Amino acid sequence: MEEGAEKELEKRSKFLKSLIQNKKTIEQQEQQQHFNNNVKVRACDMPLNLQNHAFRCAFDLLDSMPSKNRDTKRLALTLKKEFDSTYGPAWHCIVGTSFGSYVTHSVGGFLYFSINKVHILLFKTAVEPLHHS
Repeated sequence: MEEGAEKELEKRSKFLKSLIQNKKTIEQQEQQQHFNNNVKVRACDMPLNLQNHAFRCAFDLLDSMPSKNRDTKRLALTLKKEFDSTYGPAWHCIVGTSFGSYVTHSVGGFLYFSINKVHILLFKTAVEPLHHS
């Protein structure tokens, strides 16, 4: 009797684990779809993995802020620091709902995108040591 009960318990446990995993997979797919629907690339010269890193950081931070009181300076600072620490200096970030720009960037270091109505310009410039004469 005990052996049959153990097998039944194991069977039910596997079934519950598969239900939980399926639910997690569906939730991840829905979140990814929501993410993809809201991110629009406006201009880009950046590898896909860096783009995705920027999208995820920006999306997560915007998602954590109340929509009526978005702290664009905080978003710009967070993205800049994240990219400086991960990919080296010198990254620059401009965030807002309306701005113009004209920048020079390092090859492979430019991304202009929007999430809903928030526009984000992220770019890298070369850092050269100052030569004192």
